[in-house]
Amino acid sequence: MESINSILAEADRAWRAYGVSSADRAAFAAELRLDLQAAADDGRDPGELLDGDVAGFARRLADEAGVHRVRGDYSRLLGTALLGAVAGVVLGFGLLSVLYPLLVHLIDIPRSIEVPVLLAVTVYYGVPAAVVVVGAVTAVRLLLGDLPRIRQTTRLMTLLVPVTGILVTPVTILYARSTDYSTAPSVLVAEVAIGLAAFAGATMLARRLSLRHAG
Repeated sequence: MESINSILAEADRAWRAYGVSSADRAAFAAELRLDLQAAADDGRDPGELLDGDVAGFARRLADEAGVHRVRGDYSRLLGTALLGAVAGVVLGFGLLSVLYPLLVHLIDIPRSIEVPVLLAVTVYYGVPAAVVVVGAVTAVRLLLGDLPRIRQTTRLMTLLVPVTGILVTPVTILYARSTDYSTAPSVLVAEVAIGLAAFAGATMLARRLSLRHAG
């Protein structure tokens, strides 16, 4: 016999994925718990009430109630954010190509001065990260203005993407060091994959958090 709590947990996951607000999820869960408990008190398997399809039942319940659903559109969000990040990198690289010779000419650091490693690492990783964040957030804000709570999503992205980048940077550095800083294609692909996974996770988390109390 499937437990009532496990059924409710699965139903809640289905409602979350379907864009049902927290208030509606709580109301549905309370009502469903009463029905499932009544079935259990009668000696029946609570799962039989849902015909073995908890997720489908949860979606039908939301549709029949006519609740307001908040669209997550995670795949669309991630695709747009990645597009913006790539555009930001391309634009940033172009600007750097133009400005770097000028900066070198204007700021001539004597060879006797050693640049701190921490500062060099911060610039080396921080500038590209900033360009990625600006590009991604700008693209999402401009191209996905039709999505609900997109402003909250971009605000959270502005916070979470840099923080995630800071956290994942040591991982990338350690991996590069473990390969003796190899430039082999497989190593470079792995490093890019680590960065993309962190970026995608931060973006999806930003969207999920922005929708947590929607509606």
